Amino acid sequence: MRFGGAAPERGAGRPVETSGGISLLRRLWRAGRLLPEGAAAAPVHPLLRLYMRWVRRPLLPAMRLWVRNIQLRVVATTLLMSIAVVLVLGVVVIGQVRNGLLEAKRNAAQSQAEGGFQAARAAADPGAAGPDGRSQDAAQAGGRGNPDAGAWLTGLVQQLASGGQGVYYVVALAGAGDSAHVGTRGPRASGDIDPERSVPAGLRKKLDGTRTGAFEEPTLIKRSGSDEGEPALVIGKWLYDVDGKGYQLYYLFPFTQEEKSLSLIKGTLATAGVFLVVLLGAIAWLVVRQIVTPVRMAAGIAERLAAGVLQERMKVTGEDDIARLGESFNKMAQNLQVKIQQLEELSRMQRRFVSDVSHELRTPLTTVRMAAEVIHEAREDFDPVTARSAELLFGQVDRFESLLADLLEISRFDAGAAALEAEPIDLRDVVKRVVDAAMPLADRKGSRLLVRGDDKPVMAEVDPRRVERVLRNLVVNAVEHGEGRDVVVRLAAAAGAVAVAVRDYGVGLKPGEATRVFNRFWRADPARARTTGGTGLGLSIAVEDARLHGGWLQAWGEPGGGSQFRLTLPATAGGVLRGSPIPLEPEDSRRKRGLNEAGIPLSAAGRGAPVPPQSRTQVRPSPPPVVDPAALPGSGARVVARPARGEETADGEGSRR
Repeated sequence: MRFGGAAPERGAGRPVETSGGISLLRRLWRAGRLLPEGAAAAPVHPLLRLYMRWVRRPLLPAMRLWVRNIQLRVVATTLLMSIAVVLVLGVVVIGQVRNGLLEAKRNAAQSQAEGGFQAARAAADPGAAGPDGRSQDAAQAGGRGNPDAGAWLTGLVQQLASGGQGVYYVVALAGAGDSAHVGTRGPRASGDIDPERSVPAGLRKKLDGTRTGAFEEPTLIKRSGSDEGEPALVIGKWLYDVDGKGYQLYYLFPFTQEEKSLSLIKGTLATAGVFLVVLLGAIAWLVVRQIVTPVRMAAGIAERLAAGVLQERMKVTGEDDIARLGESFNKMAQNLQVKIQQLEELSRMQRRFVSDVSHELRTPLTTVRMAAEVIHEAREDFDPVTARSAELLFGQVDRFESLLADLLEISRFDAGAAALEAEPIDLRDVVKRVVDAAMPLADRKGSRLLVRGDDKPVMAEVDPRRVERVLRNLVVNAVEHGEGRDVVVRLAAAAGAVAVAVRDYGVGLKPGEATRVFNRFWRADPARARTTGGTGLGLSIAVEDARLHGGWLQAWGEPGGGSQFRLTLPATAGGVLRGSPIPLEPEDSRRKRGLNEAGIPLSAAGRGAPVPPQSRTQVRPSPPPVVDPAALPGSGARVVARPARGEETADGEGSRR
């Protein structure tokens, strides 16, 4: 027995990957939350961790509500789809209305401008007949000699604009190359518009180049002394005045009325769209509520049924699908109640039977034991066969007594009569008593018992009798299944939790056995007789003792690589565990060391590399244990699957207690 000694780790000196191969995505995810008991999965920059936590914190309530509330999801989806449909319809309708208004405005403007152009030709020469404006007789003859052409043009602009106050504007501009008459035929316009800035230069050049026909372009009406523009349509034509000189006459039609009409339509559509979306959302909320309310009621009743309130039933009204669902749910609950009551009654009878039989067997068992002891003490006077029978009788009576004690303990757990008598103790003392008691068995098996992590106190509020029973069972199992190799007992404490792990290097566990090993009367090989080991109830009682403390009893193993059982308990009675100070999978496992089943490195297994002999030399002590971030609540069972290379033999496998 050695306390504080170094464990005979296999593959001593091999580097162990401390980060555990954690991916970058997992590290970033863990960086945004507090790891159990302050443990870190891998080195993460503190600023990155604070940033991730700051980003995730306000989103978590909304995400949780979105995931859990189907009514919210349906209503939100309906609103989003309604908004999308209303927006598409609004864009289409507004586009159609805008095109209709512009087309109507264009037709009216062309008609109005054509009438004004005819009136201007008539005013210059009442006998003009040509539609293109070049057939005016006075223009071809050099004019009528009107001495005041500028006054005539001003009067023409005012006359043409007098019938369209606020509807259109009239502008007269001199043609290009007519610089000789700039003073008499300067720009003239109705209203307060700036004629030269309101008429596009491109349109003026087009009229100068092509002096036949009317042309139109969109423009912005500029006011005198202002840079703001008003959308408008300009229509221009080349004409001749009373002197036969050419000039450009323009009609500017602002879109003021059309913009007002379009704005009114937009406002109306927006108001109608808002009311439509709200109405659809309310309808969706009401419809979904009629469906979700019974579902929520059923969920609540199901939770109460799961909690043991078996008389809960749904309220059924009507004859629709929801009502039929409620009736079916009530029938199911009724059948479950009947079945559960039957099972409870059967279980009660079984527990009572086990308890009664266990108590009733105590008296005859005591008598049989006394007789067996007398016969065993006198076995030297018998012949060899009878003496051997006396020894077997004595051993089986002792085994029967242990089985009876375990059955009584199990019956207490089943009846809920087990009580926890917690008191503050140092687990090192419990481990020392267990190791001292198991030392004779270890000597017979050729195993060494090593204790690690006992350099400082490991204090906890626990029931010493139950904890000692659990550890004694784990240590004895490890010695019996360790095949003469060392057994390592580790202790650790961190942030509200204490743990004791028992590691052996024997036959190990096959995949799936780590969960079944805690079942009652479970054996690794059911075909084998129970001639060695305990009663088959030791681990079942141990896991019940751990649960009574609010702790975990978990198992790990790999075929041929040994196993490890870890007991994790809260440091204070009634505490809640968030992690374990000792990792469930030991650092010297084959998977972490990169070895296959035969102990050959995976990289060299295909090349037939020689297998190094197993060394039992001592290695350096490992650093103080820290909290394993992967040690979270759960089944706690983990077994490394062996490579597919044949069936595992059952040699050396017995039953764990």
